[in-house]
Amino acid sequence: MLQSLERVMDAVNAETLWVCKSEAEGRGLMLDIHKGFGFTDVDVVFAEFEGPGVRIRGPGLRTSPSRQILMARADGEVIP
Repeated sequence: MLQSLERVMDAVNAETLWVCKSEAEGRGLMLDIHKGFGFTDVDVVFAEFEGPGVRIRGPGLRTSPSRQILMARADGEVIP
């Protein structure tokens, strides 16, 4: 699986229902799992506490040479 993650050019989106006591705890779990996969930039784009936990959706973004090329500004400066 780690070899597959090395081939990700931009992001992996995840959505799940975390069993937890609060939205904040669920956000922390989502950030932890993405960082565990080696993603350097993680975001939560949706969070809703419901019943036994919180439904969370968010991408883990990868910083790679190909991503830096995509993020290049018109003046040639690369955004890390």
